[in-house]
Amino acid sequence: MLSTLTAGETLYYSAELQFPDSMSTAEKKEQADITLREMGLQGAINTRVGGWGSKGLSGGQKRRLSICIEILTRPRLLFLDEPTSGLDSAASYYVMSRIATLNLRDGIRRTIVTSIHQPSSEVFELFHDLCLLSSGETVYFGPASDANQVKNSNPTFLVHKHLLI
Repeated sequence: MLSTLTAGETLYYSAELQFPDSMSTAEKKEQADITLREMGLQGAINTRVGGWGSKGLSGGQKRRLSICIEILTRPRLLFLDEPTSGLDSAASYYVMSRIATLNLRDGIRRTIVTSIHQPSSEVFELFHDLCLLSSGETVYFGPASDANQVKNSNPTFLVHKHLLI
């Protein structure tokens, strides 16, 4: 993402590049606007991305904007590697709750795979199906609601593990 562009410009340019030429510019802009709203960035549409030398979007907003770029075309399969890395617990929950609602959009079933380290209990509860790993070995695979007994049986379990949705 270029630091001099706004959040809206970043996603509009991405839409121009990702969508087919047969789609009108107005349709592409509309899809970009919808995606920005879905990730809660409508209030930051005119805010510059920013960077080392210039103030701009917060870390959580930048993370959500990068996710917007990935979900713009409504993929049925989405891989996100540590989407909450570097975020505080509130921002992590906000990002993950927005990601969790992606599966409900348009009535189309989507598969979202994400790796997460040490999720809070609130973030943990957003997952539907889990694969919990320890040193590369699967220790649990199944519904998230059933994983609480695994999580509760060893309070340090998630400190050393990856969590996949």
